[in-house]
Amino acid sequence: MQKKMEGYYSSGEFARMAQVTLRTIRYYDKQNILKPSYVSPSGARFYTEEDLARLQQILLLKYLGFSLDEIKELTVTDADYHFMLDSLQIQLKLVQERIEQMQLVKDAIVDTADAIRREHTVDWKQMLNLIHLTGMEKSLKNQYQNATNIAARIHLHHLYSQNPKGWFSWIFEQCGIVSGMRILEIGCGDGTLWTENRDFLPDSVEIVVSDISEGMLRDARRGIGTEDGRFSFEVFDCQQIPYEAERFDLVIANHVLFYCGDISRACSEVRRVLKPGGRFVCSAYGNDHMQEISGLVQEFDEHIVLSGEKLYERFGRENGKDLLSPYFEKIEWRQYEDLLQIPAGEPEGLISYILSCHGNQGQYISKQYKEFNAFVRKKIRRGFTITKDAGLFISQKK
Repeated sequence: MQKKMEGYYSSGEFARMAQVTLRTIRYYDKQNILKPSYVSPSGARFYTEEDLARLQQILLLKYLGFSLDEIKELTVTDADYHFMLDSLQIQLKLVQERIEQMQLVKDAIVDTADAIRREHTVDWKQMLNLIHLTGMEKSLKNQYQNATNIAARIHLHHLYSQNPKGWFSWIFEQCGIVSGMRILEIGCGDGTLWTENRDFLPDSVEIVVSDISEGMLRDARRGIGTEDGRFSFEVFDCQQIPYEAERFDLVIANHVLFYCGDISRACSEVRRVLKPGGRFVCSAYGNDHMQEISGLVQEFDEHIVLSGEKLYERFGRENGKDLLSPYFEKIEWRQYEDLLQIPAGEPEGLISYILSCHGNQGQYISKQYKEFNAFVRKKIRRGFTITKDAGLFISQKK
């Protein structure tokens, strides 16, 4: 008879605790979505309370319409409480997003039905709008995956950065915002630049917060709030800015330009909407940024590439001035002095960061996660230092 192990639960006990069927637990095991923490020599499967955290994510994402293949890629493996808190906050945003979308669908159904009753004919324009709303699943899933990845990266920096002044506080200081300014931020993400520095903003400023992603802009709107009259929110591509010439005193692009398909066009558009003497503040990485992480994963498996494209080669510290110079003058680089110092015995944040990257690491690490975890833990047994090579270009329009 199998001896009861402290802190471990049989498949049946685990299923009863979670109020799901044993068949469900077995199916998730077979599909490599939720593997047991321990398998006895006789084949008996045992789960821990930490496995409940992963099961919680699986059940929520399944309820929200994600496929099992998508869930396999998205759920958290580590039970580190910092990372679990980030994960729960992202899940909350996802639920809020679903509620808002379902309200839009409800309103569209009611409006379409009312129009049919009133006109005794189908309004095909409203029907197309309804089709669009009910087809938003993919964008929601992409947003969740992007938000999960962003949270993993921010998490690592928040925990281990050595500069007491955070990145967003430092950026805000470099912008030199004063009363009366008209400001445009392109690629705002979740609006952290403003939520972290709201108390230092003058009352009489106008700030347009923009992003190409409707989902990210909704996050920014939630974080900043619509009651603050200094802010307005717009969805557009920075390669085609929908404002008249010479409108803004300051344009901010935090880690945005290297994602643009046409960097020259984006710079031209920024120059167009800046007033004479206006400034363009844009951040970039250098060649040495986080280089130790790439070396770490390459040592584990030489086939792993954390990014299919080196963003700093598109727009970075080394080439940024040359790319900006056709459009701006007085171009100055300001370095953000910082590094990451990871203590021994804390591999979770680093592993989460690695898994969040845009490369091929998932296919190599997911099947040997325990081995990779042990490898990273061994490599940082005396601590681990990571170079941060980032800063800002501050340019001026003639």
